Amino acid sequence: MHNVLDTVYFAIGLLIALDLHEYAHAFVAVRLGDQTPRAMGRLSLNPRPLVDPFGTLVLPGIMLLPILLAGRLLFPVFAYAKPMPLNPWNLRRKGADAIWVALAGIAMNVALAFAFGALIRVSHATELTRFLIRCLQVNVIMAAIQIVPIPGLDGGRFVARFLSPRPQEIFVGLEQYLPLFLLAAFFLLGGPILSFVAVIGNGICRLAAGVPCL
Repeated sequence: MHNVLDTVYFAIGLLIALDLHEYAHAFVAVRLGDQTPRAMGRLSLNPRPLVDPFGTLVLPGIMLLPILLAGRLLFPVFAYAKPMPLNPWNLRRKGADAIWVALAGIAMNVALAFAFGALIRVSHATELTRFLIRCLQVNVIMAAIQIVPIPGLDGGRFVARFLSPRPQEIFVGLEQYLPLFLLAAFFLLGGPILSFVAVIGNGICRLAAGVPCL
């Protein structure tokens, strides 16, 4: 029963983390001058426009399966959405503002981690605390993985802004292979990735909730 509840809690936490992560991207882009996200329905908390068949459904399903079957967190619980439509030429400061848009999602997940951490500190209901911890874990995992400079993730988009035109074009073109990069990262480099996520995630957890959570 605990396995099923944990899987449900992780899934709900992942939905919250991903939905608000993407909303933060859209909100900052619109505030900085590009109305494309609003026009494409991304300035909304409705998760339907975010759904990427692999990144939003298949990948998290794979990540959640060990929790359901064995009660173990073998892989980072992670998901990603369809790329947000963004026209950097509409931004007031094309280069600098695009960086703020890229970092907005990570900042949102860190903010959510602190919000859930604060609730954990005052919660005395066992099952509620368990749910809050799962939400905290998902958000610190999301923030840590998005930092990694893989094409298609926020960290990759941040790095791309500092490349010269031709390398930037090649790097951005690799974003279409994000599913392959993530599968390689999780299944071939799982140990180092988990160690990196644990270091970053536990650092955030200690600040947010007072204890490590991964």
